[in-house]
Amino acid sequence: MTISNRIAAGKQEPPAEPFKRAVASCLRTMAQQPDLEIGYSAERAAVTGQIVRLPEPPRQMSAQDVAVLRGYADSLALRLACHDTATHQKLAPADPLARAVFDAVEQARVEALGTRRLAGTAANLTAMLEDKYTLRSKQQPVSTQEEAPIEDALALLVRERLTGQKPPEAANQIVELWRSSLEQQVGQVLDELAGTVEKQSDYGRLVRDILHTLSIGDELLENDTRDDPDEDQEGDEQDEISDGDEEDPNETTRGDIETQEEAENDTEEGSSESDDAPLGETENEMDVDSAESPSESWRPPSRANDVQNINYHVFTTEFDETTTAEELCDAEELERLRSYLDKQLAHLQGLVGRLANRLQRRLLAQQNRSWEFDLEEGMLDPARLTRVVTDPFQALSFKQELDTNFRDTVVTLLIDNSGSMRGRPITVAATCADILARTLERCGVKVEILGFTTKTWKGGHAREKWLEAGKPSNPGRLNDLRHIIYKSADSPWRRARKNLGLMMREGLLKENIDGEALDWAHRRLLARSEQRRILMVISDGAPVDDSTLSVNPGNYLEKHLRAVIEDIELRSSVELTAIGIGHDVTRYYQRAVTIVDAEELGGVMMEKLAELFSDTPAEPSRRVRKRGY
Repeated sequence: MTISNRIAAGKQEPPAEPFKRAVASCLRTMAQQPDLEIGYSAERAAVTGQIVRLPEPPRQMSAQDVAVLRGYADSLALRLACHDTATHQKLAPADPLARAVFDAVEQARVEALGTRRLAGTAANLTAMLEDKYTLRSKQQPVSTQEEAPIEDALALLVRERLTGQKPPEAANQIVELWRSSLEQQVGQVLDELAGTVEKQSDYGRLVRDILHTLSIGDELLENDTRDDPDEDQEGDEQDEISDGDEEDPNETTRGDIETQEEAENDTEEGSSESDDAPLGETENEMDVDSAESPSESWRPPSRANDVQNINYHVFTTEFDETTTAEELCDAEELERLRSYLDKQLAHLQGLVGRLANRLQRRLLAQQNRSWEFDLEEGMLDPARLTRVVTDPFQALSFKQELDTNFRDTVVTLLIDNSGSMRGRPITVAATCADILARTLERCGVKVEILGFTTKTWKGGHAREKWLEAGKPSNPGRLNDLRHIIYKSADSPWRRARKNLGLMMREGLLKENIDGEALDWAHRRLLARSEQRRILMVISDGAPVDDSTLSVNPGNYLEKHLRAVIEDIELRSSVELTAIGIGHDVTRYYQRAVTIVDAEELGGVMMEKLAELFSDTPAEPSRRVRKRGY
């Protein structure tokens, strides 16, 4: 082989590249958005504005692998082509469980449109669903109705009505556990859905009827807009793939393509997001100019929601745990997970590292260093060495740096470890926490890194105990908490470095009960001796726990979270700030910022900490437009 031939052979593209280009071209055509930017990564499928991310295909692709990847692409394309965000937001309920069901059934509608019109798409979507539920059944076996998500069961039943296709074999158990009760209560309305599949507004109203019949979301009738004749005309779309209707790029999908859509004027109960979205998410792009002003943002009334006065209680704390990374994972696996974390964001290390150095310079510049001179011990004072030259009998002069306020500060990072953080958000959060801990440690500031989730899905042992007790009404929080200490404030970074890899562990991220986690982190800070204590919360949504919300009011967890936040902000010496990833946390926290892309997290964390350490007042709660570093 000649040198030129060897060079040409070395530049030959990987075998999967033509296939990836073909999938990308097909996705743009189906979505009718030729400017979509499509990439492949080791994460779940997602859409962010005009950027589509698909799973990286394996090196040796089987026919099944090809069909599954095409199924993900077809599902995203159909959502972009056949779904109107404005109509969805007007009809979607605020109750977390009702919203999850509403979103899942809407996704079933858009996928049914592609299934009914394109035979190849139908086969791809079937392969995708089979793969998704096969993986889920291995991770979370289902044997009772309480363990089977009603949103999945209802969406698969709707798919069966709209397309005539039976549920995937791996999901059959979920459907059969719910089939008889759902058929009995809403079977007739399910039959009517097929006639409205082309008109999203009519379809959405029928879904609301289903939710009301099933008593999911008590506020549905109060917010019903079916009698408004003008609304029937507004936002309707015929879902014809060939008509060229384009999707609003400010859309977030959910259910099978996880949705984190949020209306600007949500009710006090707030919106929620699925903690276990298997496919991905489309994140809202928020503009600073359109953000709410501080006076318009919802703030808890002064002393009106005192934590001690709200009716929040726990059914049992017997199965709750506060643990460390070392107790959840052996040292060898922690090393492997840490190595995986480093590889995932190797390209981001330099960018965040530069931001960390900038933060360090800003912090050190704000430290008013002062010295005490003419001491008998300490650091040698070079400015006074001339004395020794002029007078050899003169004693050496020493100096010692006086303590500064910065050295009497502790920062706690409380990271949401819920299922919706899976993928890039939790990876970026772990990396930024790691780099921030190193940076602040150099500045003499102690850092604690904590995480919160639940031990199991759907209630765990707490729910089992409640069932054994005869299902008493209003049981309160009904799940087993898991609070994780990744790094204690007194532990040096080098000892805790590998612990952050635990966030990459499959199956760790479950549900999130933010109020109790925030109270736990706050109490840990109050026990510290440092004069200044800062608590930074990193989350991507409102508190969600299906087991608790299924037997309590829909705003039960959110109301408690608001009360805890108010208690800290009004009565505590701890300085509280929050960063929301794709979710408007400015509705809860007085000092907060909302970002759209997880990769903004590093820069925003540095910025918020710099604000806290500066003498100038912090900026008000705001949202930010997606931007790069």
